[in-house]
Amino acid sequence: MPMRAKDESPVDTGTEAVDPTAATDVPGGDRSTGTEAVDRDRPAVIDPTGTDRSGAGARVVRPPRRGSSPAQRSSGPLPTAKSVRRYWTMIIVLSVASAGIALGILAWDNPMPITDPGFWLIAELRLTNLVVIALVALCQSFGTVAFQTVTNNRIITPSIMGFESLYVAIQTSAMYFFGVTAIVELKGLVPFVVQLILMVGLSLALYGWLLSGRHSSVALMLLIGVVIGGGLGSVATFMQRTLTPSEFDILSARLFGSISNSDSSYLPVSIPLCVLACLGLYLCSSRLNVVALGRDMTSNLGLNFKGELIRVLFFVSILMAVSVSMIGPMVFLGFLVAMLAYQFADTYDHKRLFPMAALLGFVVLGGAYFVMKNIFYAEGVVSIIIEIVGGGAFLLVILRKGRL
Repeated sequence: MPMRAKDESPVDTGTEAVDPTAATDVPGGDRSTGTEAVDRDRPAVIDPTGTDRSGAGARVVRPPRRGSSPAQRSSGPLPTAKSVRRYWTMIIVLSVASAGIALGILAWDNPMPITDPGFWLIAELRLTNLVVIALVALCQSFGTVAFQTVTNNRIITPSIMGFESLYVAIQTSAMYFFGVTAIVELKGLVPFVVQLILMVGLSLALYGWLLSGRHSSVALMLLIGVVIGGGLGSVATFMQRTLTPSEFDILSARLFGSISNSDSSYLPVSIPLCVLACLGLYLCSSRLNVVALGRDMTSNLGLNFKGELIRVLFFVSILMAVSVSMIGPMVFLGFLVAMLAYQFADTYDHKRLFPMAALLGFVVLGGAYFVMKNIFYAEGVVSIIIEIVGGGAFLLVILRKGRL
């Protein structure tokens, strides 16, 4: 049998050998040197070195087609376009609701027509209550958000430092030692200023003592605040037990958080204090964003954590003293407003949290005042409805998300 020559070509089996580098014809007249045809409907991506990656031997990277790319994210406080639209939508809705509530407080059940001068006289009398509501909303919202940031806890409120207990102790002591006439005399400007000085002074003494040492601790400060508040509450309760029923009834009206407890003579002092404290906290927004990361991270980033803590707590003490001295204890308002602000704003930036919380505070407090005064005729006692709504909202958030 004859042998095949070594240089003889193999028998043709009907297929041709394919050269991977050989050019292939592409319908439409294009010739590609690889296994993938170039789609000329979209531009090629240029390599950062300056060469076109659509050359031979390179896989062409195409941008995703329109409608198929995920939402672009950024590292800002509102990372997506959806979060930006949501934030500003909530701001607009709350602004409209605040304007509607303010108009309702001024104009609801006004016996005079709007064209009559008497309408504006009655509206001017109601304007004081509207200003008080706005001030308390600012104090509670700014104070609670800032306090929860520096303590790194979204459950506690500044009332844990004993501001409400001190207010109750002052009112009860005046009734116990001086009788019913002392309660009336405590509604002037001088007693209001004295209460402010006592509350702010107590808080500063507490902060300075517990946060100035080498082993300063925020947890220890909060614990001692709880003990002081509990002690003042116990003393006040003991004195209330010895009052007559008529004296206790008069005192109870002052111990409820009520807009009617305020007085127009308080405004020349409370408005500047509230504005300055809120402005100070707002200007500290960028540093509060860093403080929220914790003591170690704040120190590593170059901020004095202890100094920032004392500065913020000083502003918070002023705001809470103004709020409590004006209308009385309102324990749950700040917590409710802060919780809703975190949910609606959905950002870490305090420059956006503070306006959201302030609008929510006005809507909650103003809406509760309008409902209690014009529907239930309770003369502005808003603490009851705020406790009910706040507790329900808290349970709803916990049960839905399992976290704050």
